[in-house]
Amino acid sequence: MLVEPSSSLRNVSATALPRQRGRAPSAVPPCSVPPPGYWRRLLPVLALLALVTRIPSFGRRLWNPDEGYLAVQARILADGGALYDTVVDRKPPLLPLLYQASFAVFGDESLLSVKILAVIAQLITAALLVGIARRRWGDRAGRTAGVLYLLVSIGLNPQDAQAATFEVFMLPFTAAAIWCADRGRWAAAGLAVAGALLTKQTGGAVLVPVLWLLWQTSPSRTALLRTGVGLGLPVFCAAGLTTPYGFVFWTVTGSGAYATFTGSELHVLFRAVVNTALLGAACAGLIPPIVRVLRIARTGATDLWLWLAASAAAVLLGFHFFGHYYLQLIPPLALLAAGALQILPRARLASALLTSACGCALFLAWGMLAPRPELDHAERLAAAVQARTSPSEPVLVWGIHPEMYWLADRAPASRYLTAGLLTNYSGGRNGPQVGEKYAVAGAWQVFAGEMRRRRPALIVDDSRGKPFAPERIPTLNRLLSWHYEPLPDEVDGAVFYVRSGG
Repeated sequence: MLVEPSSSLRNVSATALPRQRGRAPSAVPPCSVPPPGYWRRLLPVLALLALVTRIPSFGRRLWNPDEGYLAVQARILADGGALYDTVVDRKPPLLPLLYQASFAVFGDESLLSVKILAVIAQLITAALLVGIARRRWGDRAGRTAGVLYLLVSIGLNPQDAQAATFEVFMLPFTAAAIWCADRGRWAAAGLAVAGALLTKQTGGAVLVPVLWLLWQTSPSRTALLRTGVGLGLPVFCAAGLTTPYGFVFWTVTGSGAYATFTGSELHVLFRAVVNTALLGAACAGLIPPIVRVLRIARTGATDLWLWLAASAAAVLLGFHFFGHYYLQLIPPLALLAAGALQILPRARLASALLTSACGCALFLAWGMLAPRPELDHAERLAAAVQARTSPSEPVLVWGIHPEMYWLADRAPASRYLTAGLLTNYSGGRNGPQVGEKYAVAGAWQVFAGEMRRRRPALIVDDSRGKPFAPERIPTLNRLLSWHYEPLPDEVDGAVFYVRSGG
């Protein structure tokens, strides 16, 4: 049922109307006097909520293979390796370097340090959303945005939401980009976009609302130049500090087979439906007020809608729909909900918070109680690898669990830490486009050279009947047939091969 607009509603609605081109963003409504100690009271609440929502992340050594991949990369880099050369991945360099720095300070035997950094990243994201909402709609909206974001931030499968991986560390940069653009700080906005882009490529989607805000509030060459310099300089520096060709190839041009929908349509669509439903359930307290306000008032939040749309396009990019991709939808949804709830009756706010808190509790329980059979499998295989090799001997794990290198404390024999880059299985494919011909361009020639120069002491075939099994990969099958022999005992279905001397 619609309510009659009160004076407070008119004030909120007025501040929410679209900004006129050429005018600076409006500050907190004149009728709202910031109370003393606003941040002093709010930040401890947000910090506690950020910690509580990520308690499950501390209950597992690892949550998904991405954490394992980053941990192995960090060790290789610490031992003098080079990103996009002696170790490769399809991701930008910022997070591997963060892992390396964290390991250098706190040691590399545990991911505790990066899990704590993930809590801090969530807190920073929430605080920036508070700043954005408070500037537009007032103090209560600021509190609402920060709390709603943290409650919903774990609303996916725990292995996606609790892992200390790319999206979690990308989101503070995306929120910072909007925060800076909202205040006309264009160089800083460009720098924040660069930070998001250098954490994960899809973080660059936030450039769309940033440019919209620039066009609406400061359409000048100077502002555009400052944004461009802030964005371009860090990216060029990152390319120069790694290798320009390797940086461009591994982050942009070398992923053609990975970013395709062909061959696994039903498999991928099922994943999309499941993860969309999970996030929809987590956002059950946010979506109704957003939809309600679309019918009764203009919110003047075009930039937030553009942020949401660009983030949705980033989720679609590559047609993989992994759960952690959906995390970048949550900040704009939290802001849109905070704006909507300022127009609706106060009872709607209580309902949204209660619904979100209940959903958060369910996802927390899931994270605390859910079994992790793949982690248990990786730990058993790692123990077997340790028992069969010495610390100085290189090992090749033919599978999709790079964490085994980290758990076993053994150096990988190849720069390709999973079978994915050599077969395209890492994209979540279920068969049709998996094999040597779908590998990253040139990867098999490099791999063959690695095997000639320094043959692994042990090869672990952890394919377990998947489409990248050695019998379906001619080059690997020849290597095993000519130079290795299988051990009689298997571990969880994994076959161990030792050098035969041939």
